[in-house]
Amino acid sequence: MIQIDLITGFLGSGKTTFIRKYAKYLLDQGLNIGILENDFGAVNVDAVLLQDILGDHCTLEMVAGGCDADCHRRRFKTKLIAMGMCGYDRVLVEPSGIFDMDEFFDALHEEPLDRWYEIGNVITIIDAGLDQNLSEASQFILASQVAQAGTILYSHTQEVTNGQLVSTQSYVEQSLENLHCKKNSNQLVLQKDWDSLQESDYKAIMSSGYQTADYAKIWLDEQNTYDSIYFMNMEFTEEFLRRSCAEILKDSACGKVFRIKGFQELPDGQWISINVTHQRTDIQPVSNGQSVLIVIGENLNQKALEQYWGKSKL
Repeated sequence: MIQIDLITGFLGSGKTTFIRKYAKYLLDQGLNIGILENDFGAVNVDAVLLQDILGDHCTLEMVAGGCDADCHRRRFKTKLIAMGMCGYDRVLVEPSGIFDMDEFFDALHEEPLDRWYEIGNVITIIDAGLDQNLSEASQFILASQVAQAGTILYSHTQEVTNGQLVSTQSYVEQSLENLHCKKNSNQLVLQKDWDSLQESDYKAIMSSGYQTADYAKIWLDEQNTYDSIYFMNMEFTEEFLRRSCAEILKDSACGKVFRIKGFQELPDGQWISINVTHQRTDIQPVSNGQSVLIVIGENLNQKALEQYWGKSKL
């Protein structure tokens, strides 16, 4: 059977960055792997950032959102059925940071997927500098991801103080308690700079499995608070992007913005990738991209966002 790992975590936690490292480790072991990007929204920006690790032994498939929940689940299952015929040793699934964990487990226990796939590991990424002002729905997402993880992997630990890390851990534990779910001592917890991860760490992750957990369910489909707004083919300078992204994140009139991501072609023809959260701004040169900026959050106000960037394109 094909081993399938879920790499999950709240918006901007660092899932794509970890998948790059994890996939490289698996490739070095001689495995054939498939990566399934299962994003929230109609355009998958994170998939572009994985292009350089692809090759004969590593391929990428995508399930875009932009549809209702039932349609998204059907697309997810259909894509896994197709991937089941490709001869992979292991499949890595990276969902959006806004993801109901039951979608993954339910799909893998349905025919024919239950005959082709075996759930390997659930790896949950938590930003060490996590925003601790989350809504009830967002806290539920965070806690449900943590409750069922075999590995809890903290990101950006080298960027925070020990006190900040302890505060984040306390917030996560409180989120679990709010779901009437206790912290599981059997989970593997890693809180170190990812550049210092050793082979022993990856071996431990690969054997960490996942947890079953009972908790109070919030029906996210009924909340209908999450949204993404797209801006296509905009002509901005890097300096303007840095300034405007920072202002949008602080502007409550725009809604609760979690993350801004995308690509921009600068006036000189160079491309940059944009990944901005409340914790950090990461703008890097890239060889090429898709000219799109995506704002993701709760109760977004399109008109307020357009005051910064003009008319949205989707």
